[in-house]
Amino acid sequence: MTAQRQPAASGADTTIVRAGPADIDVLSQVIADAFFPLAPCRWLIPDGAARREILPGFFRMYAEHALADGIAYTTVGRTAAALWIPTGPEGPAQPGGYDERLAEVAGQWAEQFVTFDQELDAHHLTGVPHCHLAILAVRPDVQGRGTGTALLDAYHAILDDEGTVAFLEASDERSRGIYLRHGYADYGSPIELPGGPFMYPMVRHPRTTAKR
Repeated sequence: MTAQRQPAASGADTTIVRAGPADIDVLSQVIADAFFPLAPCRWLIPDGAARREILPGFFRMYAEHALADGIAYTTVGRTAAALWIPTGPEGPAQPGGYDERLAEVAGQWAEQFVTFDQELDAHHLTGVPHCHLAILAVRPDVQGRGTGTALLDAYHAILDDEGTVAFLEASDERSRGIYLRHGYADYGSPIELPGGPFMYPMVRHPRTTAKR
């Protein structure tokens, strides 16, 4: 799930660094704050107070997963996060203990999250190893300054050098348009959350072949 606004030219926190375990708490909150108003998150937890309480713990699982099994990028000011998960041709797999932790974190909303995961998994890229951009989020007060673009460019350069495909789910038509401009294309049909909004699976093929 991704959230990003149209980039602007200046005033950005765009020095990109690797995140580490000490960043988990702050980045979980950054992601929760960025995603709080998005339609998929409102679908997951309609009650605003519950959503604000639950989302940091939910996104903490993603941050820990990226640090353990993939890569997490942030900025020097810890104002944004990009969580990349290497994924095999068979599609995504949840980290160990996910179901139990989800039930603990989400409480009465856990079944909604299970449905969400099932819908996304059903539309996930398969048949080719790839890197899944599970999360791209910029803190609300610094959105629109090019930070998201800097995060994308930093890892796209590595994926291009390796010859690796990227995959993501855009949260709405606006973010879909941004990713189209960053070299992504639609992958299959949109994801329609039951009785809720659409999300948009997208794939990006590397712009260069892997070095030999």
